Amino acid sequence: MTAGGPRSRRVRDQRGSAVIELTWLGIILLVPVVYIVLAVFDVQRGAFAVTSASRTAARAYALSDDHASGQAAADAAARLAFSDQGIEEPVGVKVTCSAPDGEARRTGPAACRLPGAIITVVVDSAVELPYLPDVLGGGAPTFALEATHSVPYGQFREAS
Repeated sequence: MTAGGPRSRRVRDQRGSAVIELTWLGIILLVPVVYIVLAVFDVQRGAFAVTSASRTAARAYALSDDHASGQAAADAAARLAFSDQGIEEPVGVKVTCSAPDGEARRTGPAACRLPGAIITVVVDSAVELPYLPDVLGGGAPTFALEATHSVPYGQFREAS
């Protein structure tokens, strides 16, 4: 065999194809990784929003004078916490109260204003995954998010 035989021509014909293969392989692997990172960031942002919303809504409710103004303050605080994270999704705010041990006969909103009562706020929402077309599932997939926060009404407050 001579140095310039058929084998050396085949090697020369393959030059440059590794760069093209590496580029395509990089694109094929990089696109899903970037999408996963973007989806995780959106879900984490939603998790921060529901956690912050439940904490601020519970505090706002505890500082209000009655149930109606407390519910309105809790809703407004939850919406503000979501807008701080740049999320405009609907937010569900549910307030429940547990009366102190000696006051088991009072339930509902009346139990919230007893000294020593525990006010529990549950905030729930959902975050849609970004950039998924409807063809892949008939609608954007969502992550349901929920956070709970409890605050005491205060044992040294005057009962209303």
